[in-house]
Amino acid sequence: MKKEIDKLAWLYIQDGKLLVARSKNKTLFYIPGGKREVGESDEQALIREVKEEISVDLTPDSIKFAGVFKAQADGQHNGVVVKLTCYYADFDGQLSPAAEIEEIAFIGYDNKHRCSSGAIQVIDWLNKENVIT
Repeated sequence: MKKEIDKLAWLYIQDGKLLVARSKNKTLFYIPGGKREVGESDEQALIREVKEEISVDLTPDSIKFAGVFKAQADGQHNGVVVKLTCYYADFDGQLSPAAEIEEIAFIGYDNKHRCSSGAIQVIDWLNKENVIT
């Protein structure tokens, strides 16, 4: 049986690059977000996870669905898939690493190799849609 890790992800683009985060003791960057807690909507979980990871408050009425992407989950057995349900949103506050996050960065298409396989799928799509360069 295939296992699927269900995650929400926040797509924030600045100057043609995607905001990504890297956890402490990890080498690859991923898209900020995380897993729902019981009873949470996508929007509630995304707002909570982004606040925990990078200290900003997403604007609830600006949250817009972008797409769903699936890829082999990094650091997991073959066949374990991560499903990223992605949203765009505006925010208030200063982008700043928090909790388990060591570093945040803006990555363009040329540096996608620094990202998780799920993030690479999203970056390829954003590039094809002419959202990032």
